[in-house]
Amino acid sequence: MPAAITHTVEMKLHISAAVAADRTLVTALRERLQSDTGQPVSLVETHISWVLLTSKLAYKLKKPVALGFVDFRSLAARKHFCEEEVRLNRRLAPSLYVGVVPICGTTQAPHLGDGEPMDFAVCMRRFPEDALLCSLLPAGRLQEGQLEQFAQRLAVFHEKAQMAAPDSTFGTPAQVGRPVVDALARLRAGGGARCPSDLQAWVFEQKRALRTAWLERQRHGAVRECHGDLHLANVVLLDGRLTAFDCIEFDPSLRWIDVMSDVAFLTMDLKAHGRADLAFRFLDAYLQHSGDYAGVPVLRFYEVYRALVRPLVCRLRARTGADACLPSEPDYLACAAELARTAHGTPRLMITYGLSGSGKSTMAAALLAPAGAIRIRSDVERKRLFGLGVQQRSADRHAEIYSQEATRRTFARLAECARTALQAGYPVIVDAAFLRRDERLAFRALAAELRVPFSILHCRAAEAQLRRRVAARDAEGSDASEATLAVLERQLATYEPLGRDECAFALEVATDDPVDVASLGARWLARSH
Repeated sequence: MPAAITHTVEMKLHISAAVAADRTLVTALRERLQSDTGQPVSLVETHISWVLLTSKLAYKLKKPVALGFVDFRSLAARKHFCEEEVRLNRRLAPSLYVGVVPICGTTQAPHLGDGEPMDFAVCMRRFPEDALLCSLLPAGRLQEGQLEQFAQRLAVFHEKAQMAAPDSTFGTPAQVGRPVVDALARLRAGGGARCPSDLQAWVFEQKRALRTAWLERQRHGAVRECHGDLHLANVVLLDGRLTAFDCIEFDPSLRWIDVMSDVAFLTMDLKAHGRADLAFRFLDAYLQHSGDYAGVPVLRFYEVYRALVRPLVCRLRARTGADACLPSEPDYLACAAELARTAHGTPRLMITYGLSGSGKSTMAAALLAPAGAIRIRSDVERKRLFGLGVQQRSADRHAEIYSQEATRRTFARLAECARTALQAGYPVIVDAAFLRRDERLAFRALAAELRVPFSILHCRAAEAQLRRRVAARDAEGSDASEATLAVLERQLATYEPLGRDECAFALEVATDDPVDVASLGARWLARSH
């Protein structure tokens, strides 16, 4: 037998023996915990870990395995990666991760605490399994606003996360493209469902087309130390807030990634589970708080990549004897194919038009899901230009922020973001008052330049309704808009109505009563001019 094969066989036998020994340890530790607590302790097994669940705590032990992407065979490695797991996950879930605990004693009689460690475990607060986002969704227990609030916290996390060094290989075209091609090859080699040939062709075409974008993303600090594994089963409702946990600790290249790769995992998983509406709400909230519209062109590629990896993880779990994948696991390969198929959809541009309180932002937000659109808000981008947060009041800087020059810069920013998203193949909604004809004409010209259909969403409501809405919103202070009753009165006196030439592009909606959003969306998407 050749030496290389002999070495491989011996290594596999060594790993199998180590796993068997540690399985004995886990069984004995489970019995010890049951004896100590007087309550049942359950065991959950993945392809790289065992998790012992007591009534209040969870103890996660790493298997002594080497699977190519992980190598936990040595005690030092398991200790190191337990510590890394706690350090990294405390960035997003500090209250969930208690710490690293040593496992002492013997394999047959282990205990937690003092002594010479023979292994280590990550100790966490236990949470109910039905608190996971993958359980909340089908049960209808996700409350309005929770996903948007999570998107905001993720944007803040990404902003504070450490950037990859300029000379790093993280986020380079070679590093981004290689795992996607590898995933395709492994899916082909593994048998079962075949990767559609057009999906493979799309991946290779995108590798070429996005090369410059990836280089720009890396150069401008978009590659950071992220979560890396942000699917629905790694987000939990904890103390009333959605919280991400169980990030990638074992491979820096899977964690030091473009922030859009993090976002894409969750948007893909929501789409795969039939909740594209929530995917676009999450994306909209993330983009508003991050301003990272430059990342939209690479989003779809990362979504496809994430969808290709999920079947491989399920296959690996089954091969390594871990707990089987859930019966409700969606068809991720079909999701990847659909994402690639619709990547070059029908981009189109819509601008909103209406007085403050007419429902422009409400209608724009409602159209995101049926249209699969990207929204850009003038109220948000204006504040971003001056370093203010989405809901931060401008206070004594009001005159500066709402000057003519600030307005010019704001609309230039809106046009830049709209151009980027349109060229990436997405429908775009620019959410602004657009009460001046020259502002509307500039975006009509942009649509003509890019040869995409152009529409004006004309929102109107009775003046008494406008005043009620503006006063209530101003008093609440929870929206990006800072329009007051005085602002509304000025608008009523100075706005420029749509010209006859513009009416051909208008979709008019009265928002005093509920609006049939599905019908409105269908009317918009049916337009070809």
